[in-house]
Amino acid sequence: MSAPTESIAPPKAKGLPQATLLAIGGVALCALIWGTTWYAITWQLGTVDPIASVVWRFGLASLVLFAGCLVARQPVRLNWSQHLAAIGQGAFVFAISYAFVYQSEQRVASAIVAVIFAALAFLNLVLFRVVGGQKAAPAAWLGASLGVAGVIVLSGSEVVAADMDTRALIGIGMAVLAVSSSAIGNFFSWRGQQAGSPVLSSTAWAMGYGTAMLAIYGLLTGVEWRLEMTPGYIISLLYLSVIGSVVAFAVYFWVARTRGYALASYISALTPPIAMLVSVLFEGARFGWPALAGLLLVLSGQALLIRAPKVSAA
Repeated sequence: MSAPTESIAPPKAKGLPQATLLAIGGVALCALIWGTTWYAITWQLGTVDPIASVVWRFGLASLVLFAGCLVARQPVRLNWSQHLAAIGQGAFVFAISYAFVYQSEQRVASAIVAVIFAALAFLNLVLFRVVGGQKAAPAAWLGASLGVAGVIVLSGSEVVAADMDTRALIGIGMAVLAVSSSAIGNFFSWRGQQAGSPVLSSTAWAMGYGTAMLAIYGLLTGVEWRLEMTPGYIISLLYLSVIGSVVAFAVYFWVARTRGYALASYISALTPPIAMLVSVLFEGARFGWPALAGLLLVLSGQALLIRAPKVSAA
């Protein structure tokens, strides 16, 4: 009879946890989608009032999300505190922020708006620290700062070449208001998370509330409610509503709730390189070595944010 042999379990392969890998995939997917929506928005500028375009976009997106919740048998009802959080999220993310984004892109190049939105991760860190009492690891602060610096370098030539007249300065101011509003909206989303609201249904309600607010504003200010029945406008509307809103925002808020809003908002720093690639492919743009230097800074910051440990609230 042979001696019993000891069962030795093979060593576990070292690597990133599955949750982190999923978060990286979510960040990449959102960056790819939102990197192309900057260009898709330009297809909607022209004859249709920007307020109307935002109402069509998020009105359709909220209906698709509600339908998805019903098909997947996900809870749709929210309690009072969850509704309050969704109202705040809808007001600041889907109404105020995007209204200013569409108005801003009528006045300045989309690359400049993308540069300004790269500050979202940094603004989220500041807001959640001041209002929410949350401490972020030094690596997260460094990563967010590298993202802002990288996108500024990446798009520096666009900013320098821009015609900084009054119209352009107003557009930049609108973009600053838009990104600041998005940061506040993210805080309301976090409040909804604290209240236990589901991701899909709370996002659907938030989009619905934001759409209703903009529709009321449009009615009071005499917005002409029309659709431009051209292939370009209809295709961009469907893409922005279903892919750019339903899919991207569902993934974005899932990443935010599981890995933190600083990491999720860093998507705004990753989208400009993709937006510039789209510009090269479809608009004939050309970028030199600053683009590579900026991209390296952005990716370095991304790596720091992904690996940054979570720090509990003070």
